[in-house]
Amino acid sequence: MKCVGVVDTTFARVDMARYVIEVFERELSGYKIVRHTVPGIKDIPAAARRIIDLGCDGVITLGWVGPGQVDKYSYLASSVGLVMLGVMTGKVIIDVTVHEDEAERPEDLKRIAVHRAKAHAENLVAMLKGGLQALTPKAGMGVRQGYPDVGPIR
Repeated sequence: MKCVGVVDTTFARVDMARYVIEVFERELSGYKIVRHTVPGIKDIPAAARRIIDLGCDGVITLGWVGPGQVDKYSYLASSVGLVMLGVMTGKVIIDVTVHEDEAERPEDLKRIAVHRAKAHAENLVAMLKGGLQALTPKAGMGVRQGYPDVGPIR
């Protein structure tokens, strides 16, 4: 059975995995969905590795970054770990991150988080179903996750 993974954290203020799983259940029939929740963003790369070791074809990671400088350093460490994991395993890993200082109002942060999670889940679905060229039609189109698309520069 094919497998796809979702890693999220208890630090996040929005259950982004819920929205990712909705997309996966709708678009990836026949796939087993493995969810692994960890305490914080620096725990995400190891959790993603555990999911890949279970045989999953791709993983979406959902991180939440606080507003402080130490939070940004933690994100950097996690991001480097995920890049290395992708290079070492050859698996598709989509890192979805919401930075708490992206918006002042909690309702705006939630809107960003939900849109970003769903949009990147759709990206992962496309990549798993369509292969290396799946997102090529969107290249250079100014597509955004969490915000309205800005379009290409003509």
